[in-house]
Amino acid sequence: MNKNFIRKILDFIYPPACPLCNAGVSHHGELCVDCWTAINWIDGPHCARCGYPFVPGYDFDDDVLCPVCAAGKNELDWIRSACVYDDASKQAMLPFKHAGKIKYYKFMANAMIWALRDIDVSNIDIVMPVPLAWRRLFHRGYNQSTLLARPIARAMGVKLDYDSVRRKYRPDMGHKTSAQRAENIRGVFTVVRPDKIRGKHILLVDDVMTSGATFSELRRVLIRAGAASVSGVSFCRVVRAL
Repeated sequence: MNKNFIRKILDFIYPPACPLCNAGVSHHGELCVDCWTAINWIDGPHCARCGYPFVPGYDFDDDVLCPVCAAGKNELDWIRSACVYDDASKQAMLPFKHAGKIKYYKFMANAMIWALRDIDVSNIDIVMPVPLAWRRLFHRGYNQSTLLARPIARAMGVKLDYDSVRRKYRPDMGHKTSAQRAENIRGVFTVVRPDKIRGKHILLVDDVMTSGATFSELRRVLIRAGAASVSGVSFCRVVRAL
């Protein structure tokens, strides 16, 4: 019995449905048209380095930088995000992260792969989900970043590394300022397997990027441990006026 036949049987028993609203769709894991168009996807002019979306309608060069990156305040090689963190994307982001809606990972990871369409990822050696502290992992039961990172690593044909770095527990950063977030995250990551990351080009994966403090701190410890470069991708990102 071939896989296509088995898939057709399963589709008949469990018809594909939009994971957000249960409307009928063509394939399991994809969004319906209404849910897809409600999300503010980052598709248009954006910062060449961090992917910050610019105002649509303006003619920007492909290599233009946002003020933050132009000032040298972004240390990662590059960052990309699939969409803006807003009321629409929260309908997926918050249940996925806090309410066990792990079935959302498929369309979220696919969107993140799409977000990398303008990036040359041929030099990436390792895809690394941002680690969770053991206390939070035990309470939640899963690391949402690992769920997203696995299909990204598979699509890129590279290794998934989820055990080279450990994270200490710190209270949630909530509505802290960027400076407070940077201070709160300082020192929480420890590289425990430097042999696995030394000389490697690493792509970090997270669900949401708020201030970039988590990516920056993780990059700092990875570079100190010998990584060749560190980049990042997230499903959504907070967008504030620059």
